[in-house]
Amino acid sequence: MSLQEIRSRIEKACTEAGRDPAGVTLIAVSKMQPEERVRAVLEEGQRVFGENRVQEAAGKWPAYREAFSGVELHIIGPLQSNKVRQAMELAEYIHSVDRPKIASAIARIADETGSCPGLFLQINTGAEPQKAGVLPQEADAFVAECRALSLPVKGLMCIPPAQEEASLHFALLAKIAARNGLEGLSMGMSGDFEKAISFGATHVRVGSAIFGARD
Repeated sequence: MSLQEIRSRIEKACTEAGRDPAGVTLIAVSKMQPEERVRAVLEEGQRVFGENRVQEAAGKWPAYREAFSGVELHIIGPLQSNKVRQAMELAEYIHSVDRPKIASAIARIADETGSCPGLFLQINTGAEPQKAGVLPQEADAFVAECRALSLPVKGLMCIPPAQEEASLHFALLAKIAARNGLEGLSMGMSGDFEKAISFGATHVRVGSAIFGARD
């Protein structure tokens, strides 16, 4: 698969869903990818990237930003309290605001620095004990709590359970977002991004389908 093929598939999925392709942002997930692959994708013109780990992002993106203008970085993996400040300095968006403690830490640092990345709140749509995110029934209260902290909440994010039909989870996330007046939907990965687009995804997170399997 190539970047161009993924972009074509996104366009096709948007056309089939009656949506404008400009309304879907492709996040190229570059975690654990070797430098030559990331650089090749940058050279093809991709500028929006996702990293799971703050430490890994800090080790590579400052140099890429110097070499390529207009890079936009999204932190999409679980965030530890001690990494919040660094994540906020590095990224334009954080997709994994998954509990009140993290929201409070972000608000405190935003007050102190006067700036804050755009935020997506992670919803654990499958109520999986091993997965981060607030439960669907707690989502409305969490959105309200983050808004009360004056945080720039752009939307919601989910990672459906691997063994379940993803559509059910995309539909649930879209429903929660709609009733809370949120437009951003970060959902869909290499195997199901077209399906996610049909349910209104605004940000799709695609890694291996662009870069190839991780070493």
